[in-house]
Amino acid sequence: MQKLVDTFILATNAFDIEGALALFTSDAVIDDVSVGDAFVGTEGIRLYLEQFFVGYQTASKLLSIDQRGNSEALVRLDFTGDFGHETGWLKITTNSNGLIERIDADLV
Repeated sequence: MQKLVDTFILATNAFDIEGALALFTSDAVIDDVSVGDAFVGTEGIRLYLEQFFVGYQTASKLLSIDQRGNSEALVRLDFTGDFGHETGWLKITTNSNGLIERIDADLV
């Protein structure tokens, strides 16, 4: 899971949408309560990444990772960008192939 999280951060910090999308299943979901919406499938996740990472020039820094079994981790991140500074949680769930099936996101 650590490698997946590191790769996700590298891709999103580089605004590499295609690289980030390659980490997700085609029917994955990002449910972000802080924006009040869920983003479903490749096109939904592309929209999320374009809006909230590229659009706000977001840079993420890993603060901690709490592995919860083989397929789930709770990741705490520091986000900076055009919006200012926030910290948040990503609960990441993967499938048996190590691809992201779901992210539940929340800024705190």
